Amino acid sequence: MATCPECDADIEVDEFDVDKGDLISCPECGSNLEVTSTAPLELEAVDDDDEEDDDDEAEDGDDFEDDIDDADDADSDGEDWEE
Repeated sequence: MATCPECDADIEVDEFDVDKGDLISCPECGSNLEVTSTAPLELEAVDDDDEEDDDDEAEDGDDFEDDIDDADDADSDGEDWEE
């Protein structure tokens, strides 16, 4: 049993079913919670902003790969450097 740090609701979680770093949701308030300890079972609220930042970083990485692909395309469209 653990307690939601946002609404103080009791959350029934078996410490053997979760690992440190797992994310769960509070059934009462819907807050995203991270398991910070399994013995004793402790939960910490996860900022939604952090998750959005992770998503933004992943999208930025895709743009970088697109830029590399564009540069490769530009090289193939240009002159043939081997003579």
